[in-house]
Amino acid sequence: MFLLLAFAIPSPAQKLAITFDDLPLNGTLPPGVTRAETTRDVLAILKKRHVPPVYGFINGKRLEGDADGAEALKLWAAAEPFGNHTYSHMDLEKNTVEAYEHDIEENEPVLELLEAKDNWRWLRYPYLHEGDTVEKRRAVRAYLKAHNYRIAQVTLDWEDYLWNFAYARCAAMNDQKAISWLHSSYLDTASEFLDLGREQAKLIYGHDINYVLLMHLGAYSSTILPDALDLLKKKGFKLVTLEEAESDPIYDGDPDVGLHDAGTFLDQWMQVKQIKYPPHAEKPYKELESTCQ
Repeated sequence: MFLLLAFAIPSPAQKLAITFDDLPLNGTLPPGVTRAETTRDVLAILKKRHVPPVYGFINGKRLEGDADGAEALKLWAAAEPFGNHTYSHMDLEKNTVEAYEHDIEENEPVLELLEAKDNWRWLRYPYLHEGDTVEKRRAVRAYLKAHNYRIAQVTLDWEDYLWNFAYARCAAMNDQKAISWLHSSYLDTASEFLDLGREQAKLIYGHDINYVLLMHLGAYSSTILPDALDLLKKKGFKLVTLEEAESDPIYDGDPDVGLHDAGTFLDQWMQVKQIKYPPHAEKPYKELESTCQ
């Protein structure tokens, strides 16, 4: 009887925090569409679906001479929390530690001018590059700790920005057949890499974890977001804040090695522990690049 009851109890939903990178906007836009409009539409969906606070990570340089971008950022900051993504979206692998720390600091006046709804001292590493040498990795982490930053890690990612670029082109051409393919390929890829991330976590830690999902605010975001949220629910995820997701002790760990183009936090650990990846479909890079060209 006890066994029957045990099997009847559903397992708790796995916690996941959604985050958006490259604010005020990733990629290009279709003709006649503004950054402010794109941001407003995404915020409306998040509110309608009662999604917990979603961090957006800001590159201040994208605001230079861009009134539309500034308006988009004001809209986001009035509704959701935000963090530091460096001023120029700087690649740590291609720059010195000193230049990288300066780029973090150069972004701070933009963040201070916005009325923060929450703590903005979170850093999301551009390209998820945490240092191609262990010396770089340690130096930046020491800097972040000294300046009261937390690292906004990523444990789930299907490189959704690829669809932002393709959608902008297809929408400009009004190619409905191509847009339909973008829709199905996006959800298929998202499903594949959500499953892969959970498999990675079990291989590394022996159990499921709290996840942090990386998305990018772009041309396709408001079109695909409702279906993406439905997919997360179908997969058994419970949406939470970034703070709650990273309360999981696994985020206290550090591979503490230099890695080139390492990917997510889970990808880093897979490399360090030399764990073989489970079989999985690849992302449709070539198809997305050639679509609507």
